[in-house]
Amino acid sequence: MSLVERIKQVVPRQTRPVDADQLVTRVEAIRRFVAAADGHVPEEQLVTARTVIDRAGERLALSGAHTVVALAGATGSGKSSLFNAISGFQLSRVGVRRPTTGVAHACVWGQAGAAPLLDWLGVPPNRRFTRESALDGDDEAALRGLVLLDLPDFDSIESGHRLEVDRLLRLVDLVVWVLDPQKYADRVVHRQYLERFQRHRDVTVVVLNQADRLVRADAERIVADLRRLLDADGLTGVPAFTTSAKGRPGLATLRTALERAVATRQSALLRLNGDVTDAVAALQPLVASGSRPSADVPRATVDRLAEALGNAAGAPIVAEATERTYRHRAAGTLGWPVLRWARRMRPDPLRRLHLDAGPVERPDATSLPESTAAQRAAVSLASREVAAAASEGLPEPWPAAIAAASRSRVDDVPDALDVAVASADLGLDRKPVWWRLVGALQWLGAATALAGLVWLGVRAVFALLGLPNVDGPKVGAGIPLATVLLGGGLLFGLLLAIVVRPLVGIAARRARVRTERRLRESIAVVAGTHIVAPVQEVLRSYDDAREALAAAA
Repeated sequence: MSLVERIKQVVPRQTRPVDADQLVTRVEAIRRFVAAADGHVPEEQLVTARTVIDRAGERLALSGAHTVVALAGATGSGKSSLFNAISGFQLSRVGVRRPTTGVAHACVWGQAGAAPLLDWLGVPPNRRFTRESALDGDDEAALRGLVLLDLPDFDSIESGHRLEVDRLLRLVDLVVWVLDPQKYADRVVHRQYLERFQRHRDVTVVVLNQADRLVRADAERIVADLRRLLDADGLTGVPAFTTSAKGRPGLATLRTALERAVATRQSALLRLNGDVTDAVAALQPLVASGSRPSADVPRATVDRLAEALGNAAGAPIVAEATERTYRHRAAGTLGWPVLRWARRMRPDPLRRLHLDAGPVERPDATSLPESTAAQRAAVSLASREVAAAASEGLPEPWPAAIAAASRSRVDDVPDALDVAVASADLGLDRKPVWWRLVGALQWLGAATALAGLVWLGVRAVFALLGLPNVDGPKVGAGIPLATVLLGGGLLFGLLLAIVVRPLVGIAARRARVRTERRLRESIAVVAGTHIVAPVQEVLRSYDDAREALAAAA
């Protein structure tokens, strides 16, 4: 097998390049998800997404002409030797027995404008080196744009070194894991690091360094075993090959991998794309896979809530008082005029409830009795039922967010219900036309009876004074007209009262039904604004988050 064929097998194969515009679209979709979920999802579940948003925005704003490659490895793996060998200078101190690299070193091949990128990476100015010079001619042209980092040892006894490695591994574009023949199967590197790069296979390279110390058969056997371990780590297809800072097999294969990464300028996009995929995977449990009606709360559930609120607000009491008040006021208008004054002296039921003023913009508190414990429990149960129905099929933590939203304005509900009841137009502030007609007829009957009574009184006075009695006209079988007027007026008033009584009862019941309907409408507004609307707001946020995550995926 030729060297070129061997190189093709070990160099990363990028079968699907990442489009920068599409990557920006995915990042923006995650930003929309975070905005929609903010306040509804615990912050610790959004940390990864926020980090990806910030990191992607910062990296894309920096130099796109540079590819940042990190050499990562354990103490004694020889990564600093590789760093020096690739750069051609002794830039990083080499140690075997103890951690030597405490701060990342950077070597930049040509391409001005890397300073902001190195500032973002946090590489100190005294650890930055420029590799390409006029003496090189075009020897280093293939690596022009490479920023090579020599990281601290990830197994360092210094905790600060490990933290620095973890920080830089989240920022670099491509990672070359440098393993040595003795510790290539170390559990730490596989469990704590390599397994975490499953979604970054396209920007991961693994090299078995110091292969010059091995015979060819041993090197091939170890690489095969390393390949098995990488497959178990979920890194199938990640390039794994031997390398050496001196002697055979040398740096040819590794250098070719670096040259290809620099030439394609895809590593940064691939890394960010993997970060976005990681963020999407972390957020995926927060949304259900299926679709659901947008911001939908079952109507029957809302009706039961409104009914419970109505009972708690005293709507049945007001409806009954409206019917009784209608009868009371009808009797005060349609009854016998002489008795009307006595009836009007008694307050009607609505006046006793302070509901006699009609609808006003800022009503005073009513005198309705406070809701009972059973009624308050019914309101609480109906509110929970709204939250449960609205959150059906949603994953956590959305049901908890919806339940909290349904209770967010519960303290304002009593006052709002009082205002709703007091502001409702009960329709009793206007007298019906037929009341006026019947009232006028009652006055006519009363006037007729009064005329007869006066006439009879005059006759009685004449009789007492011994004056000649004037019988006046007679009607029918000799009945005096005065007696006919008195009896007829009284009988007319009585019959008229008997006739209109059923009409008053029908109209009173209609007034009760009308009051119940209008109170339901007013109370439904309270239910909607104080309980249902906050729930719908969370549901809309969930729908926005689900659509945004689908776009990010």
